[in-house]
Amino acid sequence: MKIVADTNVIVSGIFFGCVPGAIIDAWIEERIEFLITEGILEEYSQVGNRMAELPAFQDFLRFLRILVGRSQTGIPAFLEGPICDDPDDDKFLACAIGGGASVIVSGDKALLECSGYRGITVLSPRAFVETYLDS
Repeated sequence: MKIVADTNVIVSGIFFGCVPGAIIDAWIEERIEFLITEGILEEYSQVGNRMAELPAFQDFLRFLRILVGRSQTGIPAFLEGPICDDPDDDKFLACAIGGGASVIVSGDKALLECSGYRGITVLSPRAFVETYLDS
């Protein structure tokens, strides 16, 4: 299953574990595939670098290197005008549409409110785990 993971999911999963960590584990186990674009990878890096003082920072850098090698990097779809209340979130919709993913996982309220746009479902990490990963 191809998904797009918002930055908060990736960063929380690497630095803090918990429910987003289960999503990272599912990716490691190859139960899901992350779709990324250059813009998304840049945002992951920027946010992760702000957390450089945390002990898991080296894990985060390793994760990003592996992510680039194991993920499908796509060309984002063109979106006409801003879609989300926070236009920075549009890159996740564009990635999902361009890469053929039907799900975005995010804890971001503005992105969650865009669920349904062009057939893309946006789920919180907990809802994603309960719907797709809990067996």
